[in-house]
Amino acid sequence: MHRRPRLRSLASRPALLAGALLALALVAGGWLLLGSRPVQVRPAPAAADPACATLAARLPPTLGALQRRATSSSSAGVAAWGDPAIIWLCGVPQPGPSPNCLDVSGVDWIFTQLSDGTAFTTFGRDPAVQVLVPKAYAPEPLRLPPLSAVVAAVPQGPHRCT
Repeated sequence: MHRRPRLRSLASRPALLAGALLALALVAGGWLLLGSRPVQVRPAPAAADPACATLAARLPPTLGALQRRATSSSSAGVAAWGDPAIIWLCGVPQPGPSPNCLDVSGVDWIFTQLSDGTAFTTFGRDPAVQVLVPKAYAPEPLRLPPLSAVVAAVPQGPHRCT
């Protein structure tokens, strides 16, 4: 009569367990490395403005469920969250008046539709901040309230949305 082979757990085979754990760690590590590649972005022309560093210190670690990501720039005027990345650029050129202006939590933003999302640029504040929101996060303005709270630290100038 044949005896049925005994099933042994991985725990009873240390070398096999170690190999399985190593393989799992390599796969997980590969995913982490792919997900942690820095977002490629150039700082804005006036990103070195000291006010940009002050604002950067107030930026949240998350936007909703989106985690803050590393960027290719060491400038305090650059930040990113999520994948695809929502990008913050402090020190962009001041926009002129536009009918495409909206108030989000007391901060005026000029918006420009892009092929892959929307660019929002503060209006009437110096330094100006631009936030690029991919279409994947539509409706895009809903991502602005936590960033408006940061920008509110910059005094509103005489220009407002009308």
